[in-house]
Parts: sequence; C-alpha cells; structure tokens
Amino acid sequence: MQKEKYTCSNTYSTVKIEENQIVSFNKYDKISQSFRVYKDGFVGIHYQQGKMSDKEGFALAEKNLELERPYPFKLEGGKRSRDKKRKILSDTELMSKAKSLLAYLTKTYPQFIYSGMLFAQTQTDTQKNSAGMDYSSTDGHNGVQIMFKHKKSKDICDGCFSANLRIFSLKTIKEIADNFLANYETKLKLPKECIIMMAPWELKDMLHQSLNAENLALGTSLLSGKVGQKVFADNFTMVHNVSDSKMWMNTFWDADGIVHKGDKLTYIKNGKILRGYADKRIAAKYNVECTGSAYQNYTDIPQNGWMTGTIKETGKSPKEILEAAGKKYAIVPLMYSGGGFKEDGTYAMPVQASYLTDGEKILGRLPPFTMRSNMFDMFGKDFIGVSKFTKIWNQGMLLVKMEMGKL
Repeated sequence: MQKEKYTCSNTYSTVKIEENQIVSFNKYDKISQSFRVYKDGFVGIHYQQGKMSDKEGFALAEKNLELERPYPFKLEGGKRSRDKKRKILSDTELMSKAKSLLAYLTKTYPQFIYSGMLFAQTQTDTQKNSAGMDYSSTDGHNGVQIMFKHKKSKDICDGCFSANLRIFSLKTIKEIADNFLANYETKLKLPKECIIMMAPWELKDMLHQSLNAENLALGTSLLSGKVGQKVFADNFTMVHNVSDSKMWMNTFWDADGIVHKGDKLTYIKNGKILRGYADKRIAAKYNVECTGSAYQNYTDIPQNGWMTGTIKETGKSPKEILEAAGKKYAIVPLMYSGGGFKEDGTYAMPVQASYLTDGEKILGRLPPFTMRSNMFDMFGKDFIGVSKFTKIWNQGMLLVKMEMGKL
C-alpha cells in the first residue's frame, strides 16, 4: 500500500471598493488537503479543509478504498521546490495602497464612479508520496481590479482595468489607469480595418478544448484527424510552459507527478499540430502519448486538462507588431458579452464598448460593433502575433484581424 498527499495553503486579503468608498477588508488563511491511499489498482481519497493529522487523514482515505475508485498507475518520485513569491503587501500596506489609489482616481478623474478591489495572495502547493516524491511550489502576487462607470452613463459598468504584480507599484497602476481613463470621453469612428488586441487567454478556449486527446480520439474535436498536419499560421506556436519565466500561481508538475524537460512541452509548432494533451488515464484509455496534463482534483483521481496554452511571443511591443504588419491602429475590446465560439469554431462577439489604440496609447472610445471570425482564421491567416510583456498592458497582447459588423 502506498500513500500520497496534496496540500494547498492559501492566504488571501482583499480591500473592497464600492461607489468610490472602501467598504470592507476581508482575509482568509485556508489549507486544503487530499489524503490518498493506493492498493491493488484502486485509490481511497479523503478531502479535508483545515488541518488534520496524517494518521487520521490516511486512515480515512484507506477506509474509502471500499469505493473501488480505479487508479492503476505507478506513483512518480522526485524532489524539487520553487519559490517565485517576492514582496507581498501586508494587510496594513494593502489598505494604504487602496486609499492612495482611490484618492488618485477620484481626484484625477472625478467624472467616474469606481468599484472593485485590491488584493494580496500567497499560495503554496505541495505533493508528497511514499514513492519518494516531494514537490513544492510557492508563489504570490498583489492585484488590482477596478471597474469604472461614467457619471452620465446609464449602464452599470462602462469598463475595467486590472493588473497583477509580484511587486506592487502604485506608479504602474496609475499609468495603466491614465491610459484607460484619460481619453474615455474622446469619441472616435471605427477604423476601416478590424485589428483586435486583447489578452491571449480571452480567445483560446475553443483551441484548448480542441487539443484534448480524448476529444481527438473520439472524433469530436475540430482538430480530429489533423495531428501531424499544418493547420495554423507559420508564426503560431503553442506551448505548455511552466518555466521560471512563465510560471504564475501554478505548479511545475502535474497531478500524476510528471515534470517536463525544461518545464515545457510544445503542442503546436509553426502552425503544425504535434499532439493533444492527455493525463495517464486518458493516455492509457486511448493508447496515446501521455503529456503530463493532469490537474489536481482534491476529491477524486487526477483529471485531464492541465495545459497552459502559452502562445509564443514575438519579442516586440504591440506598437512594433502593428508597424511591422503595416498597420496603424488596433481595437481593444472593453466591454463585450453575449457571444463566443460555436461548436463549428465560428466566433462572434458583440462589443458594447472598445478603445482605439496605436499599440501604446489609448486614443479614444469607439462605437459598438460585432467582431467575427473562426478558430482556424484567427490563429491562421489572420493571426498577427503576441507581443512581449509591456507595463502599460501588464501582459503580452494578442493581435489578430477579424471581420467587423454592426451590433
């Protein structure tokens, strides 16, 4: 009989803002544990919120072997730890920063009403077992999420901006706020060409789903039968990347205990589909490559789906990408809802509010419109690139050409 334990310790403090007032401070310090006992191809699991001794936790897990939950896989070993946490704000500092930011916003841009929160979070994940595994990962960040509403607007919210920083910088947050708020009242016409600029994760859902090895094997994926084929743009590469430079509040191992060489695994290279993602269970079921893609399910066996889907960056700023493509402007969707991907990969999204940008500065607000595309075009012939990290956007930005229609 072998034993294993997942542990997640999470400390999270928030200062909440409503209608230009700080209304609350909340903090929790939570520990979650999953005790697991393996015997004869089955696993017994006990999930515990709060502290519990190993003796009691493993005894309860062993009792649950009677549920006959199958897990016929060898446990992995290995020892490694990583700590990416830097300066996390104390509760006093967090409140002070919230007051300073709110004072700046209400004084500099009094035409808006602000809501949202500031937060500070630290998280440590560990996985240990009797096969010799001892992995741990610690990270933390400070964040700002601000929604703004113009005082003359009849809408509940007119836009938002956010930033996550390992080291909090009020100067950086103010620069981001200035970019989003200074030219909000400048009304512009829609450009002739619809170049969309947004965070990469906002358009990856369908592609991520399509790379699921189970869906590929069953023929229900849009990419079924296309593994080994060139499907997307020459400059489109997608990688599972949890290396030091890309790690953000996640582990370097999967729940089955697999660690990739260099903490990376490529799924799409220069437009060619190399593989789908599969944990040990899916790999065995469909006789496909195991890609170490299990995420921790604290109440059950590991589940398939842990893949960051990091799109390779160009090394250029958004403005430089636009210039290299012979473009002057891009559209940054600000408020959009009511659309998304359909099963056939087509994409349509009503954009209630958006900005025009030259890649660096927001120039003004645009009328409502609908952006349209499909998964194969947006990562194929219409894919422009993903920028490097820039402070003003607090992330790398995806640029892609889309069709534009009336709302």
